[in-house]
Amino acid sequence: MEKLAELGINIPSFIAQVVNFGLLLGLLYLFAYKPILAKLDERSARIKESMERTDQVKEQAQRAEEEFKKKIGEASQQGQLVIERAVKTGDEIRQKAIEEARAEAEAMLSRARTEIRQERDEVVDQLRKEFAELTILAAGKVIDQSLDKKAHQALIDSVLESSTNLRKN
Repeated sequence: MEKLAELGINIPSFIAQVVNFGLLLGLLYLFAYKPILAKLDERSARIKESMERTDQVKEQAQRAEEEFKKKIGEASQQGQLVIERAVKTGDEIRQKAIEEARAEAEAMLSRARTEIRQERDEVVDQLRKEFAELTILAAGKVIDQSLDKKAHQALIDSVLESSTNLRKN
């Protein structure tokens, strides 16, 4: 102890200081260190929770982006289908219009042929009548007598009919 005194260390004061330091360390441990550690642990937990939420938000954003891309792809496919259907419908309408125009043209051509036949038949009948009248008139002048018009007309009609039948066969 004397050696300690030579060094300038007072033992009772040293013991009091060690006891005071121990008490201060105990009090700081109880009142400061534990609350500070609790706050640090709480902050660490909040940071960890925040990081987890950030990861969840990133995952949700990625899923939403994938779903968005998927929906855009589906919409694009549906749009293509709509376009294809519209083109197909347009082609069908165009084809139907062409067919209707052909049918109408054929019907008009058929009507025109029928009208031409009717007009030709009427002209032929009229020519027969005129020919018959001219023949009767000529025969009457040649014979210089009046012939029975009805009898000669019947004779000429039968000759013309037989000549027409011969020409058709």
